Amino acid sequence: MSKTTLPLDRARDFEREQSILIPAGDRPLFHLTPLVGWMNDPNGFCWYNGQYHLFYQYHPYSRSWGPMHWGHAVSRDLLHWTYMPCALAPDTAADAGGCFSGSAVPMPDGRLMLVYTGVQPASTVGRETQAQCVAIGDGADFEKAAGNPVIDPASLPAGYSACDFRDPKAWLEDDGSYYLVAGNRQAQRQGAILLFRSDDGLKWEFLLEIDSSREEYGRMWECPDFFPLEGRQVLLVSPQEMHAREEFHAGYGTVALLGDYDRKTHAFTREQVQPVDHGLNFYAPQTTRAPDGRRIMIGWMDNWETCKEAPRRHPWYAQMSTPRELRMEKGRLMQRPVREFESLWQDTVRHERVTVQEETRLPGVQGRLLDMTVTLYPEGSGCRRFSLRLARDERHFILVRCDLARGELVFDRSRGGSLRDIAHTRHVPAEVQDGKLTLRLLLDKESVELFINDGERVVTSLIPTPLTADGITFAADAPLQLDVEAHHLG
Repeated sequence: MSKTTLPLDRARDFEREQSILIPAGDRPLFHLTPLVGWMNDPNGFCWYNGQYHLFYQYHPYSRSWGPMHWGHAVSRDLLHWTYMPCALAPDTAADAGGCFSGSAVPMPDGRLMLVYTGVQPASTVGRETQAQCVAIGDGADFEKAAGNPVIDPASLPAGYSACDFRDPKAWLEDDGSYYLVAGNRQAQRQGAILLFRSDDGLKWEFLLEIDSSREEYGRMWECPDFFPLEGRQVLLVSPQEMHAREEFHAGYGTVALLGDYDRKTHAFTREQVQPVDHGLNFYAPQTTRAPDGRRIMIGWMDNWETCKEAPRRHPWYAQMSTPRELRMEKGRLMQRPVREFESLWQDTVRHERVTVQEETRLPGVQGRLLDMTVTLYPEGSGCRRFSLRLARDERHFILVRCDLARGELVFDRSRGGSLRDIAHTRHVPAEVQDGKLTLRLLLDKESVELFINDGERVVTSLIPTPLTADGITFAADAPLQLDVEAHHLG
């Protein structure tokens, strides 16, 4: 390979040569992985020219984080993805330190605009800086704007950070104006989300601060998303270094701020705060609006505190979550797997009103490619505790334990095969509602996503358990009736 090859051409050549060496069976069934190398945040999630486009933070040359590129894949059903050539590589002065996270906006003239964070490396005269850049193209190839960066941190009011200024999420309003929100760290209020406006996507003006941590929800807010949903306005952020409080665990997490937004004054009034995912591996989600009006969200299925030292079992590293439909219900942001997921169902097994107490296996209910819903009917049973063990063999299992009296669920992967000194458990509210508690679990080889009470709360986790561990058992401390509907996936 020529030493004068341009960075984007070099990346495309490399991924084309290396990807053919990876067998399809090495990947999950329905979770997107990088074509080669490393993946983190989802970027540029959108519907464009008749298909979904999903870009992602990407280092093709190794399975560890490195100078950020943008990987690219397309899909018509959100489950089966076709890889496209690498979309962006760090090759200009504005993004020499990496093409960090951002978004995509279909333009009125039929082109697709990518808005991303360009990083300028630290030098002997200054620290690393982050600024917002634009590239425009046809959905496969993109040309970076000559005026990049289009939003320079020097244009920010006093008190905002030049080195923590990233992850623009842009959109086009009905009046033809472009808007974007970006994450920042404000000197007094810590994590903050800033709003900008543009007539053409190339010249932007700062409007105001949408919201901030106020020393409550983390020191830095990354990867914002801002959208209306069924009469509410939703601001998604991914805080760094958050203290444990309410339902939130310490460290890196995902937060939904629900409230009201005045489109004339651009004032956002925060009314409610809730976790987006209670799990061990979910971060930096991004949403798009589907052609039928649904709001679809997808996130990075990993965690910054643990990913750097995680085992590298495959020629690629990391994956995205299952795409999820968002809705408002009972004042909460709810989520469920996209309805397209049903196209994967096969060999369905149903058990209705079976009674379990001692650890029990049910015929046909096993596997590591499974969509399983368990409905518990605890009222009048005297049952206080229910346990579900999955990915089970003689040595390993993943435990889902429901304390029905306390209204709490414990997700525990400590017996899943990991030898690492990291968090393995989460405690999540899970209350019986209308006489029942429902648990929907998606298993895809090395991951599990658990939707409690039709998506009122969600737990996402990678699991290190050997794929040969495919048993599933049920147990209770008193006779308990339950339904099980298990769809094998293919």
